[in-house]
Amino acid sequence: MKIKPSAILFDMDGVLVDSLDSWWKSLNQTLKAFGHREISRDEFIEKYWGHDLQDNIERMKLNPEVGNFCNTIYSEHLDEVTIYKDTKDTLQRLKRYKKAIITNTPRDCARQILKMFDIETYFSHIITSDDVRKGKPNPEIIFKACERLNVYPEAVVLVGDTESDVQAGRAAGCTVVGIEINADYTIKTLLELTEILE
Repeated sequence: MKIKPSAILFDMDGVLVDSLDSWWKSLNQTLKAFGHREISRDEFIEKYWGHDLQDNIERMKLNPEVGNFCNTIYSEHLDEVTIYKDTKDTLQRLKRYKKAIITNTPRDCARQILKMFDIETYFSHIITSDDVRKGKPNPEIIFKACERLNVYPEAVVLVGDTESDVQAGRAAGCTVVGIEINADYTIKTLLELTEILE
């Protein structure tokens, strides 16, 4: 059964772009600078990927300034970010829908990435961790996006790739489309999204 949402909310990292290594390397550079143990890529994926940075810093029992430093140096690792091959094609095909980005990535970094790959014009709003008190899995970012798009969360499709996205979407009452993760609909590639929408 196809769905016809009022709007589509996209997570950015892991959905539109592959930024996993950029965040892992930024975090390790930060941990090293503050004299803490660096973490393996597997540990990063398992415990921290998809969560709000400040939440991760709290869970690591580190000072909030460690998170601020990580955000500051993140731009040094932007060359590690790549765009998925079907991102632009998918966004082009879904042009008729209202769209917004909801990302735990800080505003400046998110805008740099969207600009770098020339995809920012596809979105009417970009909601980041700077716009909310709590990032995903808290649903606040979704409610803020829906408010700006003037739509109800229940009429919205959220596209994400982590458990954090699924939890936030379900808490807000959205239909969740997961990329290679269990959700209301599960797809392997972003382009498959065009097949489940009217």
